[in-house]
Amino acid sequence: MSKMITLTIDGIKVEVEQGATVLDAARKAHIRIPTLCFLEEINEIGACRMCVVETGARTLQAACVLPATEGMDVKTNTRRVRHARKTVLELILSNHDKKCLSCVRSQNCELQRLSKELEVTDADAFVGKRTEHPIDDMSPAVVRDNDKCIVCRRCVATCYKTQAVGVIGPVGRGFDTSIQSAFKSHLSDTACIGCGQCIAACPVGALREKEESPAVWRMLHDPTKHVVVQTAPAVRAALGEEFGLPMGTNVTGKMVSALRRLGFDQVFDTDFTADLTIMEEANELIERIQNKGVLPMITSCSPGWINFCETFYPEFIPNLSSCKSPHEMMGAIIKSYYAEKAGIPSRNIAVVSVMPCTAKKIEAGREELSAMGTPDVDAVITTRELARMIKSNGIDFLSLPDEEFDSLLGDSTGAGTIFGATGGVMEAALRTAYETISGETLEDLDFHAVRGLKGVKEADIKIGDLTLHVAAVHGTANAKTLLDQIKNGEKTFHFIEVMGCPGGCVNGGGQPVVSAIDRLRTDPRVERAKALYKADVGMKKRKSHENPGIQRLYKEFLGEQGSKRAHYLLHTHYTPRPKYKHPVEETTTA
Repeated sequence: MSKMITLTIDGIKVEVEQGATVLDAARKAHIRIPTLCFLEEINEIGACRMCVVETGARTLQAACVLPATEGMDVKTNTRRVRHARKTVLELILSNHDKKCLSCVRSQNCELQRLSKELEVTDADAFVGKRTEHPIDDMSPAVVRDNDKCIVCRRCVATCYKTQAVGVIGPVGRGFDTSIQSAFKSHLSDTACIGCGQCIAACPVGALREKEESPAVWRMLHDPTKHVVVQTAPAVRAALGEEFGLPMGTNVTGKMVSALRRLGFDQVFDTDFTADLTIMEEANELIERIQNKGVLPMITSCSPGWINFCETFYPEFIPNLSSCKSPHEMMGAIIKSYYAEKAGIPSRNIAVVSVMPCTAKKIEAGREELSAMGTPDVDAVITTRELARMIKSNGIDFLSLPDEEFDSLLGDSTGAGTIFGATGGVMEAALRTAYETISGETLEDLDFHAVRGLKGVKEADIKIGDLTLHVAAVHGTANAKTLLDQIKNGEKTFHFIEVMGCPGGCVNGGGQPVVSAIDRLRTDPRVERAKALYKADVGMKKRKSHENPGIQRLYKEFLGEQGSKRAHYLLHTHYTPRPKYKHPVEETTTA
């Protein structure tokens, strides 16, 4: 057991474990110390100096990196401390693009929030030179606006530590320091996987998703287009936060209602093709095991992970499941099966995906994902973009009635719903694989061994005479660790689920942004996942192969799992990718 120490913060005695910081101790005492560069366990560097406190030392010290010591007497809110914090904030604002009214993070900006709290009434208290940078909007997923960057390095730490990608970092010194890619390249010319975790980490509006809602509005206003929308499982567990509802509130019915009021002709549930993915993926896994195919088979529904694999671990491309991701399967089915049923030419159908993920924007642009001669998915908007569309259309979201998805492609099971949480794809696949291999009914459907926020979760699943060695991984840094262990012969598996984002899709780069302070109180990965698992338990059917719509689709259209038509519409291939496009080549071809 760790040694406990006692200190005093603003007159309150606090007991913490030795090694805790003053910030940790203050939090335990329910005393809020403002932070800006701090991101728990990711970026604890004391750089911004917003968290300075008095301890009796000659200088103020940063609470986020200051070890708590026995008998320490800390003051967090003295006149000297408040003056120092306010001065730091005013200096940051002096080199910040203060176009708050048009900023995508307005009213959800940590800099704006601190300015109000510290009563900054003159944002131009320090007037002088300002650095100016061009906006980098070449990536299909992420836009960088360094005029809004406060050089807190939270995005840098997230890219390096959480995702093991490391395509951005500080360059220059002093006033000229800025966050850049190597050779000051566009993000699109780097190994950026488009996961958007840098957006989730950014306290201001320096990073945002590439906006596609203008294109969606054009589709909706085009009388020649039949516009179909689909929503991913994780969206329903987070959209309500944009309208003031508690984190993890399931707003499925209101979301469907809002989408109809926006003008979409059909509203489909991507959970349906999550079930379809399981049917194809489970069949592929069984075939690989029985026919001594390439193992371990690794899931392919997370496009950030796919980008990571193609760029950093191309030797594992043969291990990837050939299944398209659920929303791409849905696009292909809409433009084939649904088009045929509805009597609408596929070229007249536009498919819009509402996703918790910015990497889906990159995925939708892949040339190979165009089974019917046009892209399977025409546009991808994030949860945040959908919220902005609803607000701009004057829809009172909280007053909306609950409505159901359209039925032709709306059937789903609990297995499809839990796709949004880390371990969910694995659990859904095991429910179907177990009954397919053993021929027996699976009574206990909850595979707790693959749930939770441990970076790498391993389990042995007994199915008849077969013991399946499986793993569920989230965050590409954890994927890197596991892949290296497999390469070195340290571990072997039959099946691995990889989610590119920490916590899975519920914490995707397109979900509502939660500030660093709010994350200390409530973990969105936990609360949003709870909503999905609760929905799973409440559904009548919880196994993908029990979905009557899926059964009908195979009977009427696809034939059987892994059929020629199923393979053509629902499967794809992957390609090794370079880490960097040489900037000289880019300049030459421009």
